[in-house]
Amino acid sequence: MLRKNYIMAPGPTPVPADILLAGAKETIHHRTPQFLEIMKETLEGAKYLFQTNSKIYTFVSSGTGAMEAAVTNLMNPGEKAIVVVAGKFGERWKEICDSYGIQVVEIAVEWGNAVSPEQIENVMKQHPDARVIFTTHSETSTGTVIDLKSIAQLTKDTDHVLVTDEVSGLLAEPLKMDEWGVDVVVSGSQKGIMMPPGLAFMALSEKAWKLVEKNQCPKYYFDLRYYDKNYPDNPWTPAVNMIYMLNQSIKMIKEEGIENVWERHRILGEATRNAMRALNLELFSKRPGNVVTAVKVPESIDGKKLVKIIRDKYGVTIAGGQGHLSGKIFRVAHLGYVSMFDTITAISALEFTLSELGYKIELGTGVRAAMETLKREGVAG
Repeated sequence: MLRKNYIMAPGPTPVPADILLAGAKETIHHRTPQFLEIMKETLEGAKYLFQTNSKIYTFVSSGTGAMEAAVTNLMNPGEKAIVVVAGKFGERWKEICDSYGIQVVEIAVEWGNAVSPEQIENVMKQHPDARVIFTTHSETSTGTVIDLKSIAQLTKDTDHVLVTDEVSGLLAEPLKMDEWGVDVVVSGSQKGIMMPPGLAFMALSEKAWKLVEKNQCPKYYFDLRYYDKNYPDNPWTPAVNMIYMLNQSIKMIKEEGIENVWERHRILGEATRNAMRALNLELFSKRPGNVVTAVKVPESIDGKKLVKIIRDKYGVTIAGGQGHLSGKIFRVAHLGYVSMFDTITAISALEFTLSELGYKIELGTGVRAAMETLKREGVAG
């Protein structure tokens, strides 16, 4: 039977045809006035995604490149930083800091839990010389979102600099960088922005820029002073066709409206979580977000086999667990270019797979719960 493939993993996410077609336009030289105008328009529009008036810097890299840029532009070797580690991507902050000789004050949080503002405040008091705090808004490995707004209130009127990984959280979770007082935001193109992998982004407050200006950490490609010198021109060769795609993505997001984008992710997340509960499956996260729903694999089921069957037989790509959670959880995303029918399709494929693996369910139970949620939210029925 003909099979259609669906990406329901938390990145890369599906890419709309209009964005792909924008990238198919003729490549022009990146040092021309024509391209500089495109770059200027695009980066000005990108401020809307971050809800900021600060400049948006782009790197030809994955989101990890922007994370490394944040560390190397804000920190000097030997300095102390507070790092929240509550999953795979919190670990990444720590590993990058370790690589550059930063003293890490780790706030270790059990995977599936979210760091509290009180925990961060206590560590700030214990280590007043640790001026930079690295957090992960949406911990993709566990499906957990932190209360970033409340955490920002702790640092907003201080000389502390709050940095957040928004690689998966951007556009799926509400973010108001300037209003909340988040100092540094890093992200990537392949998730909520609905593009292929390849671009990373970074925005900084004036407070954060003061650290950049006096920074002495060794770096070259990621030195933000080069990017700022002739902004919006890029100091190195930019990904010309991906800038075309970013321009189109911003237009589509603006047309939908960012509040509506946030609400769409919330509704699809709620529908997915209710479907899992209806199937008597336990959510892994204690504070689940709207990027991806992490679910504990039933003891009777082979978690790795579940992910393989749903992908290879039913054409729906979901994600398994990472690190010590490999085979123990699976993750269904509702991120980026995903509709309510994509969500329903993923749930139905999951039901088929669970049934095939011997898990006792009445087919349609999860789908019904999702549909009822969508109807209750006023988007269907």
